[in-house]
Amino acid sequence: MTELLFGGTIAAFVFYAIFLFFIETVDGDKWADNLKIPANIQIDTPMDLADPTMGSQRPDSVLTWTKIKTDFQLYNSFQPGLYEFDFWTGKIESGTIFIKAFEITQEYALSADRLPESSAIKIHNATDSILKFGTTSNFTIYEGDWGKPYATRFEVWFKPDKGGRERKLFMKNYKIEGWQR
Repeated sequence: MTELLFGGTIAAFVFYAIFLFFIETVDGDKWADNLKIPANIQIDTPMDLADPTMGSQRPDSVLTWTKIKTDFQLYNSFQPGLYEFDFWTGKIESGTIFIKAFEITQEYALSADRLPESSAIKIHNATDSILKFGTTSNFTIYEGDWGKPYATRFEVWFKPDKGGRERKLFMKNYKIEGWQR
């Protein structure tokens, strides 16, 4: 009888945990529910890499882009909240670029504890030509839910290999969604 009671208690706990997980996943985190996308600023939409015909690769049109100045392109990866990027820049010393992201209306730093590391790319360009550097895996913006877009300012930061202060190189606004857990 004790074993049956113990087993029943464990089973009830497991079902309760699954139920809580399901409710949170379906209902989302509600973080972006009341955010408004400003109408008075330039806001771009990420290019979609989720197209199965592309195999999660950059489209040929992007691969052949020739840039004449510093630029940044954000891509939707295989589900909302997961992103990749390309960054074009001219002459720059060896170092690492990484992303910081902020919800525009409240200046809230998004995924601040993980984003700089998960978006980091080693770069170096000793020429005056504009070269492209890009992610090879995705990074996650955790705030928000699928189907609830909001405006975000993406900033590209640089940290030199030889030390020195980090510095902001570029910023661009995008309409994004968070990753629904």
